[in-house]
Amino acid sequence: MKAGYSIRARLLLGAALVLLAFMAGAGLAVQRAHEDSVRTVHFGRLQSTIYLLLAAAELDAGGALVMPPEFAEPRLSLPGSGLYAGIYNVLRGDQWQSASTLGLQPPFRRSLQAGQWRNETVDGAGGSFLSVSYAVTWKASAREAPLVLTVLEDRAAFDGEVGAFTRTLWLWLGGAAVLLLLAQLWLLRWGLAPLRHVASEIRRIEEGEQSRIEGRYPTEISGLTDNLNTLIQQERERQARHRDALSFLAHSLKTPLAVLRSSLAEPAQLPAMVDQQVSRMDDIVQHQLGRAIAGGAARFAPPLLVAPILERIRDALAKVYAGKALDFSVECPPDLAWRIDEGDLFEMLGNLLDNAAKWARSRIMVRVWREAGRLCIRIEDDGPGFGDTESALRLHVRGDERVPGHGVGLAVVSDLVASHQGELKLTRGAMGGGRVDIVLPVP
Repeated sequence: MKAGYSIRARLLLGAALVLLAFMAGAGLAVQRAHEDSVRTVHFGRLQSTIYLLLAAAELDAGGALVMPPEFAEPRLSLPGSGLYAGIYNVLRGDQWQSASTLGLQPPFRRSLQAGQWRNETVDGAGGSFLSVSYAVTWKASAREAPLVLTVLEDRAAFDGEVGAFTRTLWLWLGGAAVLLLLAQLWLLRWGLAPLRHVASEIRRIEEGEQSRIEGRYPTEISGLTDNLNTLIQQERERQARHRDALSFLAHSLKTPLAVLRSSLAEPAQLPAMVDQQVSRMDDIVQHQLGRAIAGGAARFAPPLLVAPILERIRDALAKVYAGKALDFSVECPPDLAWRIDEGDLFEMLGNLLDNAAKWARSRIMVRVWREAGRLCIRIEDDGPGFGDTESALRLHVRGDERVPGHGVGLAVVSDLVASHQGELKLTRGAMGGGRVDIVLPVP
């Protein structure tokens, strides 16, 4: 399967996009706030100049505006200083302009409602200006005149101040973003180091340098490493079972083959000998194949409902042993589920119930329950019971030659239970016959 982008690249790209979006948003917000703050300061200074003009304004006997030649604000007297003032006398239609407007035509406002302030940015022949205007009805003695006072400031100073701050702001934000990205890269490398270590250990396992994942890992991935170790262990156990089954099969078949070979010298006994030894070899093959295919503890198997399996086996055996009219009593919660391979459970319960059906006189009791996190299975019958519980678990050992069978079932069950790290116990039950108890731990 083709590999995709690395986790580190994905996280770094995501962090970079989020960081850049945050820096851009924060930078624009700070830039806008600073620009508004600087504009407010400039308008405040221009408003102070309006008050300065109001303090100096006088009306003569003819209602004409009289202004002093100089002001406390020296830029009003310096031509081209960037600060310009004008007062428009609405009744007379004339306008006074400060000496700083010499040779210029600033866009002074000529109409405004009395008592109203107007802060704005205006454009004129000389460029762009910050403008503060105020309209007042001026009274001197018995005379009054509506005046519109306007103070302009060249926007270049404002733009220069804002531009210098903006350059400094984005320079620092860019530097901070680079440092944060480098720090994020280091944090990602440090945070993802356990995953690189796991990958390295898996490569060493593939190359045969180690047998399992041995490192200690954070809680977030310790479950993954534990499951990988379990999977590796189960696969090795399965391979070992296959090798052992083949070895045992080859060894076990030697004797029947030798008997068949020797019987060639006695043609009269050959058919009976062939039938006997072929049956024996069939039992050996079934037993070893059962050992080989035993699934073992299945942590990754989905939970399997036990009750339907029991019902299917019970119904099948009721037909096989219909002549005995056996009474099957099954106690199993309908919602009881266990992580086990379906074939293993069928083989286990099928062999035990078939063995009980062979020996039972009339009754068989099956009980399945969960206790302390373990699966408990108990099968009892009212037959003669086990004479020797140890030999009953060995291959080809039969309790009574008159009862059909090959002595394979209990041996297969014993191997299956062992592959699940469980316990198998044969005793005499309350009904007087044999009792089989199986306890399987959590996979």
